[in-house]
Amino acid sequence: MAQTPGQPIQPAQPQRGPGLPVPWEPVLSAAVGRPNSRDIDDYISRGGYDALKKALETMTPQDVTKVVADSKLVGRGGAGFPTGVKWGGTARNPAPRYLVVNADESEPGTFGNRYAIDADPHMLLDGMIICCYAVDIQQGHIYIRGENLHGFEVLEAAITQAYQKGILGPSVMGKEGFGVDIYVTRGAGAYICGEETALMESLEGRRAQPRIRPPFPIEVGGGLFGRPTVVNNVETLMNVPHIVERGAEWFAGIGNPACPGPKLYTISGSVNKPGMYELPMGVSLRDLIYKYAGGMQRDQKVKAVSPGALACQILPGDNLDIPMDTATLTRPPYFIPPFGPVGFGAGGIVVYGEEVDMVQIITNIAGFFARESCGKCVPCREGTHWMLDMLRRIASGAGRPKDLEVLRDVATNIAGRKTLCALGDFAVNPVGSGLRLFWDEFEAHVTKSSPARLLEPAAAG
Repeated sequence: MAQTPGQPIQPAQPQRGPGLPVPWEPVLSAAVGRPNSRDIDDYISRGGYDALKKALETMTPQDVTKVVADSKLVGRGGAGFPTGVKWGGTARNPAPRYLVVNADESEPGTFGNRYAIDADPHMLLDGMIICCYAVDIQQGHIYIRGENLHGFEVLEAAITQAYQKGILGPSVMGKEGFGVDIYVTRGAGAYICGEETALMESLEGRRAQPRIRPPFPIEVGGGLFGRPTVVNNVETLMNVPHIVERGAEWFAGIGNPACPGPKLYTISGSVNKPGMYELPMGVSLRDLIYKYAGGMQRDQKVKAVSPGALACQILPGDNLDIPMDTATLTRPPYFIPPFGPVGFGAGGIVVYGEEVDMVQIITNIAGFFARESCGKCVPCREGTHWMLDMLRRIASGAGRPKDLEVLRDVATNIAGRKTLCALGDFAVNPVGSGLRLFWDEFEAHVTKSSPARLLEPAAAG
């Protein structure tokens, strides 16, 4: 489905996905544009909570975890960790356990969770309760972006309906001995809250800063309130009811076999039809831009692409046949030393046309990460601001020739350092790849042959 600016988003038409012998159609976004889709009765009329009923009546918790593992579902939040492995590892640690849903969608260019929650909140609750059954969890928490007040209210209303129907509470669907309570918490308005351990710190009422690992969240001492915890993305859990209902083979047959299934791609930037598109994992960048997003504004050429929002390395615009998926963009030839994998993130694709000044773009990105660093680790706290200062000087035309080498040296020395989270690596990905791909543009700014203007502090980031 796609969002036309200023108009409601519309479901995409059924299509053939990569490697599929039969037509494939969206499942995660099927309710977008449907009247009353947030209402529990509408969700039930579409087969909602049937997968939960199937799990409770015909499957053991271990059966549920196995079908999720066999489906090869990997996390949709960016890390790409196998979901079944995470569930199984958590279940092997002692109770009580918790489920935390990361809905803190805070990186520019990513907005799929927002649309999915707005259109079908009960699908998320369905997946959450199935996870709770599989891992023997009695309490789930949804941590949603603080600015997304509408999504918070939608989820609160859906949770109330689920309690009224007996789908949440002390006896889920009448299942003796299995009860689940779910709570929604609005986030603290910081990018770092999307990091799973910082998120849990915030949930516990403390300042959102990453924790030392190990212990990991699935272990005692590493999770919420010190208990073993499953942390999953919204989109990850919304896939679960479909896997349980249709089977692991159905899911594993969609898209790239290494990381299969449907994916909510968000695309923005210099395209004619920015929006969200549900497609099989592994669709080509060319198809995303020209088949679904309506091509480039003013028929520009594609100059560059951020394949997973701002935190990933930048791709050149002459490689449009690359599959957009977690497996491809984290392995050679898209593992580029010293900065590592290009990365796919949550699938928030930002496209830059030939009219764009990449030095200004990279300076803006650097401003975002410098502002959003929590300041706990020295490489990130100091390095992000050094990079921003140099980039602003270069972008203004006041840079010195040695600034480019110093900038590259600072980025290289931040990458891969022993920091508590990946924000430092995220911050250097666009800078390091930008220097590699657009060195001539940087040199043009330094020699003042580019008519660039100094970025105002308010505009940076």
